[in-house]
Amino acid sequence: MSSHHISFFNLFLSAQGDLRAFFQCGNPTARRLPMNQSKNKFQQTSAPYAHIIWKDPPDSRESIESYLENDPILYLSYRHLTSPYRERLLDFLRGARTLPLTYDPFFKTIFDPVLHPERLSGLISSLLGIPVKVKDVLPTEDRMLDGESLLIMDVLVELEDGSLTNVEIQKIPYAFPAERMSCYSSDLVMRQYARAKSLRGKDFSYRDMRKVYTIILFENSAHIFHQDPDRYIHHGKTTFDTGLQMTLLQEYCLVALDVFRKKPYSENRSKQTAWLSLLTTETIEDAEKLITVYPWLEDIYKEIAMLRQKPEEVLHMFSEALKIMDRNTVHYMIEEQQKELEEQLEKLKEQQKKSEEQQKELEEQQKELEEQQKELEEQQKELEEQQKELEEQQKLLSVKDQEIETQRREIETLKKQIAALKAQEI
Repeated sequence: MSSHHISFFNLFLSAQGDLRAFFQCGNPTARRLPMNQSKNKFQQTSAPYAHIIWKDPPDSRESIESYLENDPILYLSYRHLTSPYRERLLDFLRGARTLPLTYDPFFKTIFDPVLHPERLSGLISSLLGIPVKVKDVLPTEDRMLDGESLLIMDVLVELEDGSLTNVEIQKIPYAFPAERMSCYSSDLVMRQYARAKSLRGKDFSYRDMRKVYTIILFENSAHIFHQDPDRYIHHGKTTFDTGLQMTLLQEYCLVALDVFRKKPYSENRSKQTAWLSLLTTETIEDAEKLITVYPWLEDIYKEIAMLRQKPEEVLHMFSEALKIMDRNTVHYMIEEQQKELEEQLEKLKEQQKKSEEQQKELEEQQKELEEQQKELEEQQKELEEQQKELEEQQKLLSVKDQEIETQRREIETLKKQIAALKAQEI
């Protein structure tokens, strides 16, 4: 590796004049910030979120924390970061790691469509496989759908041909991705329809409608994206099984960044590989290797390196990223809890249905038992009546037996009398 590319994160020490003027946290009106020529470590300016400039960024976490402690407000913001964010911030400020460009504040700083339209255009072109040029950035506040709950980056742009492209990066694999993407894409269609009809009025025609592209990059993709480890990018659109040629408006591009990281992409040299590598590379060593393969990325990394001089701006971006992540986590937890509650409710409904069926069976069995009891009682009554009849018959039989016995005795007496008479005659 040539010395030209080694330790580019320290290039600003020898090139302060050319590399000093970089935009401030996505602010299109950013201006150059004068370097402090005195021995003071901090310089106050009027630029938002960039009041402090470090002439000589420290190279150890101890010296960084010492620098931060000199400004109570800055240090308080630093302490408010969670431990992983603090470590990532310290690693960046001491020149050990790059910035997490998949997070909204950092992505929109490096890919600012106003200051660097060619970057976002290049990224989108490489993903869609067609040349596009970003014309404008559209607000996302007037969305019909609440889609922010799972996003760590979200930007909506209009292309030169009038097409709308929504680029999103998601950290958490959400439930029902196909259904959500369909809703997002439909939202883009309706936004374009409303804008076109508003602009053209009575002259509006459906021929004025252009394609809408939904691009979603997953930091942690769902299991379905890992079924084929050789494929990390997926394009989709509606087609007909009869081969009917009809071009519909909605197209999709899904990128599994975690699958891309595992792929030996160095063999596949393309702008798509370069842009995705830029988004996923974290260490300085990997970044320097990337610059060797794609020299045009050096300006972007120099710009990132220059942010080491602006701890307040970087700290603000980390704080914003943490807020977004916290909000996403809360939304995600709420959705998960809602899902659990719905599943529990469904189970309760099933149990209730089962209990009702069992109750119905018990009632039917109870009814059968009552009917059987009634039959038994009737049979018992019949048996009692029969018993009574038998007793009466038995009583009659006893009377007859007595009569028969009396008659038998009378007969015996008569026999004896006859026998006595016969004896007298002899």
